[in-house]
Amino acid sequence: MKAIKLGLIAAFLVAVAMAQTQEPPLADTRLSIHTLVREDIFAGFLADDMERFARGEKNIQILLEKRPDQKADLLAWKAGATLYRAVRAYENNRSDEFQRYYKQALDLFAEAQKTATIKDGVAAVTGGSYVLFADRLPKEYRAAAWAQAYDSFRLLWQHQASVVDKLPLHIKGELLAGLTQSAQRTGRTEEMAVYLDKMLELLRDTPYESVAKQWKKSPESAAKSSLACMTCHEAGRLNARLAALNK
Repeated sequence: MKAIKLGLIAAFLVAVAMAQTQEPPLADTRLSIHTLVREDIFAGFLADDMERFARGEKNIQILLEKRPDQKADLLAWKAGATLYRAVRAYENNRSDEFQRYYKQALDLFAEAQKTATIKDGVAAVTGGSYVLFADRLPKEYRAAAWAQAYDSFRLLWQHQASVVDKLPLHIKGELLAGLTQSAQRTGRTEEMAVYLDKMLELLRDTPYESVAKQWKKSPESAAKSSLACMTCHEAGRLNARLAALNK
């Protein structure tokens, strides 16, 4: 499992190095706010590229002014970014800084959920953020973080279960991985088994399959491993989307 994760992260780092570094075109309303901020934020999440990450945070603030109709989703991205800063502070023994960022993250997630009229975007960003970072929080905060992840993925499942087999690999994979892992972490063993079987059915011959098989074969391994981010958030999606729009 560790080797798989290291390989995925190494591949992401190579992709980041090859990706564009120009400023995302924030004024281009053909692009969703997710497309505009995702690569910079995940450069921080997965490669600890804090220069790109800071640019992503800055662009979230700019978009909050430029696209007030997308406020809820942008607040969720800001919350996820703040949660990552909290985790970094905790892992570097900066307790006061951790507490400050963690409270800010919780407040931002709550505001995003309260503000949203259509909640799928907020749920996806919230659930994904907690799946990435819940196990890296202090032990006393992990149960609440995983409960929030579970609630977020259950909301997505309610809306997407009927079409899950038709979703792109990354969306389908992360939805099922998030459901399965958050069910496991919150003690929902029977639900975990159902979602795990769904992963094995719908994610054959993908990076998710080998870890799902390991969970099925050795349930005790689940507590110390992750199913999520097996396809990660590859660099270059912004350029690819722009190229498609400009054809």
